[in-house]
Amino acid sequence: MDDYVIEMLGITKVFPGIVANDGIDLRLRRGEVHALLGENGAGKSTLMSVLFGLYQPEAGIIKKNGKVVQIKNPNDATALNIGMVHQHFKLVDVFTVLDNIILGVEPVRNGFLYKKEARRKVLELSEKYGLRVDPDAKIEDISVGMQQRVEILKMLYRENEILIFDEPTAVLTPQEIKELMATMRSFTAEGKSILFITHKLAEIMEVADRCTVLRKGKHVGTVNVKETTKEELSRMMVGREVSFTVEKGRFRPGGVELDVRHLTVPSKLHKNNAVKDVSFQVRAGEIVCIAGIDGNGQTELTHALTGLDSQSQGTITLGGVDISKARIRERSRLGMSHIPEDRHKHGLVLSFTLMENLVLQRYWEPQFQNNGFINKNAVRAYSDKLIRQYDIRSGQGSDTIARSMSGGNQQKAIVAREIDKNPRLLVAIQPTRGLDVGAIEYIHKQLVAQRDAGRAVLLVSFELDEVMSLADRILVMYNGEIVGEFDPRKVTVEELGLYMAGAKRMDIRNIGKENKA
Repeated sequence: MDDYVIEMLGITKVFPGIVANDGIDLRLRRGEVHALLGENGAGKSTLMSVLFGLYQPEAGIIKKNGKVVQIKNPNDATALNIGMVHQHFKLVDVFTVLDNIILGVEPVRNGFLYKKEARRKVLELSEKYGLRVDPDAKIEDISVGMQQRVEILKMLYRENEILIFDEPTAVLTPQEIKELMATMRSFTAEGKSILFITHKLAEIMEVADRCTVLRKGKHVGTVNVKETTKEELSRMMVGREVSFTVEKGRFRPGGVELDVRHLTVPSKLHKNNAVKDVSFQVRAGEIVCIAGIDGNGQTELTHALTGLDSQSQGTITLGGVDISKARIRERSRLGMSHIPEDRHKHGLVLSFTLMENLVLQRYWEPQFQNNGFINKNAVRAYSDKLIRQYDIRSGQGSDTIARSMSGGNQQKAIVAREIDKNPRLLVAIQPTRGLDVGAIEYIHKQLVAQRDAGRAVLLVSFELDEVMSLADRILVMYNGEIVGEFDPRKVTVEELGLYMAGAKRMDIRNIGKENKA
C-alpha cells in the first residue's frame, strides 16, 4: 500500500468565467519529490493554494496521513506542517529580511520580541543551504532573486514536513539551482515530502520522482519520471510538439540605437555604487544579452536605462537623443519598451483590468481618444486583438482583473503590450520567468522577430541556456562592472561561468572591440 502523506481528491475550484481546477486528484507520497507541470493558467498554483488554505474549493476533500482535514487558511496549513514558497512573493516590502522570515512565528521572551536566536538560526540556514541574505536589508531594496531566497528561508525556518515550491528556481542562477536540487534531495532523505511546481523540464528530470500534468484545469496524467522523457512531458502539457531550439536568421547589425557611456548608479543597500563606470552599445538588428549572477548590478543598470532610477554619472543615448534625465513616458515615446524584472511592481496595475493594462503605455495616442476622452471601444478592440494574438488566457477576456490572472498570463500581457509598440529598443529582463515551454518558445520567437525586423534588443537573463540561444553578443556583469564581451558561437558555458563568478575578467579597454580571447 502506498504511503500517501497528502491526498487531494476531486478538487474543484471555480473563478468568474473559468474552472481553474476540475475534479483534480493528486497524491503525494512520503519522502518523494512530486512535480506539478502544466501550461500557464492550467491550475497548478490554484491547486497548491487550496492545499495551503488560500482558497476554499467548491468540491473535493484533502487527506493528511489518511485522515480528512479542513484547511480554511494558511494558519491551518502551518499547524499541519505544510509550508509554501509562493511564486508571487508574500513579503512585506517595508520590513527587513529577518522580520519577514519570522513573521507569524515571532520569538517572544517575557512578553518582548526576542530576535537574537532567530537571527542566529536564519544565518545558519542561509549558510547551510547557500541562500545567503542580509537579514537587516529591507525587502523593497533587494533584488527579486534575493526575495526568492527569503521565501525559501521562511519555510526552512518553520521546519515544515510538507513543502510546496511554486516556481522556486525562476530567478536563481544555475549554481543556486543545483544547490536547491541537492537541498530538496536532502529534505526527502529526512522524510519530508515536496510538491514542486516548475516549467523547467530539465529540473523535473533531475530531481522529481513522479510528475502530475495538468492542462486547462484537468488532470492529464501522473507518470514516473524515470519512465518518461522531456518530449513526452511537453506533449502532455501543451498537447503538441514543442521545439527546444531557437531558430535565428543571419546576424545583420545596423546603426547604434542605445549608447551607454560611463554609467554609474548608486546602491540603495550600501555606500558603494551598484553600477560602476559601465559603457556599451546596442545596435539595430541585434540581441545583446547581459549575463551574470543575480545581484551584480543588473537591476540597477536596467532601472537607470528605463528611468525607474537615476544615475549619478554618465550618459544614456537612445536613437541619437540624450535621455539621461528623461522621464519614463518620454523614453517610451522615443521608442523604448521595457519588460520589467518584477511584473507586479513595475509591469502591471494589478487592480486594473487586462484591457486597461494593455493600453497603459499608449492611452494618450489619437487612436485611443475621442475629443479628449478615452475611446473605450477602440481600447477594447485593441485589447481583444492582443489577447488573441499572444494567447493571453483570462476568465473574462478584456474585463479580467489583472490580479486574478496566472503569473504566466500576466507576463504574456506585458510582453504583448511592449512588443506591439514597435519599439526601436526593447529592454527585456527575465522575459520568460515563470513561463511554460510553449510560452517560452513563443516569446523567444517574438524576441528574434524584433531583432530580424531591425530593432535593438537588450536582454538580461540569468538562464545561460537562454543567453546562449538568443544572444548575438554577450556582456558579462560582475560586481557592478562589465568584465567580458563574447560571441556566443565562440564561448562555452564554462568560460562564461568563470567571468560570472569573478575568477576572470577582460581588460576594460578591449570591451566593445572584437573579442580575440
